[in-house]
Amino acid sequence: MKVLQFTIPVPGEKNIIVQRDKMPYMYQHLHRHDELQLTWIIKGEGTLVVENNMHPFRSNEIYCIGANQPHVFKNNPVYYDGNLEVETLTVFFNPSGKLQHLFDLTETKQIRQFLHKHRSGFILPEEITADISALMLRMEQQNNIEQVISFLELLRHCCSATQLKELASVSEMAQFSENEGIRLGNIYNFILSNYAEQLTLDDVAKQAHMTPQAFCRFFKKRTRHTFVSFLNEVRINEACKKLTEGGFDSISTIAYTCGFNSITNFNRVFKSVLGKSPSEYVESYTLHTYEVAS
Repeated sequence: MKVLQFTIPVPGEKNIIVQRDKMPYMYQHLHRHDELQLTWIIKGEGTLVVENNMHPFRSNEIYCIGANQPHVFKNNPVYYDGNLEVETLTVFFNPSGKLQHLFDLTETKQIRQFLHKHRSGFILPEEITADISALMLRMEQQNNIEQVISFLELLRHCCSATQLKELASVSEMAQFSENEGIRLGNIYNFILSNYAEQLTLDDVAKQAHMTPQAFCRFFKKRTRHTFVSFLNEVRINEACKKLTEGGFDSISTIAYTCGFNSITNFNRVFKSVLGKSPSEYVESYTLHTYEVAS
């Protein structure tokens, strides 16, 4: 059996790598790399797991993943049927590698400070997505000094963004060993694939080849989550996607399809995670969408 890597090399010999991917679904294993990653989701939906945080992602969103930050873009289950396609455009660069001399310049001080401040990743606000994606498309067609100029312009645009949504707190997970990262990735993948079932601690511990007691110590130390709190966040994240997609029969239907065994428990957990009820969440989302469209 092939052992998957946790720290993976980014292909390419250049210092700035622009990579377009079209595939049935995105790479589905938790991993990290030395390069900072700016990814434009051209087509695709699912859940982004960054360290121990979860964020629903949709088409036409741009995410920045920090250097050596454990992450996985997990597509919705429908993508694994083979009838859909995802498409992404990504810019990889290592600010601590050969490009460090560029960022050490006085003239790039603002960019250097911005990258350090937001080293745990962020999602770009909707109002600058068009500008950033246009620069990424330009970089895809360029080489040499022209690409470097567009790259600096792209980072300058990112620096001007306000109200950035952070993806995680300052990373502690970058210190994971390879074996720990692989084991945690398997646990994440199992929970994300089976959240709708009545999962138990014994089920997940068995998947990790650990006793329940050893699993609890391992998982809490590395994620600051208990098994139940992480599972609840996965389920609430999936419920939020379903609530904002519309077309659902009822909130109780969503609760049961996301693995909750009662609407009362669903409402309680939803409010404890997001600070508002499901109906309040839908109302605020609808209001925000209306304001943006206006």
